[in-house]
Amino acid sequence: MTTSAPSVRPRAGALDERRLLLRATGFVGGAGLVAAAIPFVETFEPSARDLARSGPVDAELGDLRPGQMRTVAWRGKPVWLLRRTPAMVAALERPDPLLLDPLSHDSVQPPGCVNPTRSLKPEYLVALGVCTHLGCTPILHLHDAQLDAQLDAPGGYICPCHGSRFDLAGRVIRNVPAPRNLEIPPHRYTSATALRIG
Repeated sequence: MTTSAPSVRPRAGALDERRLLLRATGFVGGAGLVAAAIPFVETFEPSARDLARSGPVDAELGDLRPGQMRTVAWRGKPVWLLRRTPAMVAALERPDPLLLDPLSHDSVQPPGCVNPTRSLKPEYLVALGVCTHLGCTPILHLHDAQLDAQLDAPGGYICPCHGSRFDLAGRVIRNVPAPRNLEIPPHRYTSATALRIG
């Protein structure tokens, strides 16, 4: 004679309670997972400092005197703002066989800057102050007799590291290590003397 265990029947509504508990546990667990993931996902967002460094930079040119240069930072690199004198502009507009790329065919610049002064306004040079050879920073020389004689112009830029030379439009002289003219960053004038780079 075999005896069987008494069958246990769940009471009515216990199955519904179990489903409700499973759903509530899943909801709380999912909310916890999302709350834990938010700080992790936020690390992929660029910081405010990085956004400021990569965004456009505004510069005022009105207080620059002729022959004076100012440097501003854009994307972590120096950008030169040079106000050229009429004599400087006139020298840049003369053909110069010493320049490697006088018409800037192999250079990086906005379309509006493909001209002898490599600028939107001949009076102002806006150029990335980074040598195209190895990334050094050239130095402005407004009264260098050797450079003036070489370029037949009043001044230019000399890279102190390896001797690359550029005129006041950032055009490279032949037979130096730098292979290209200095880069002209994208920019536009927001007023007669205000500039936005980037």
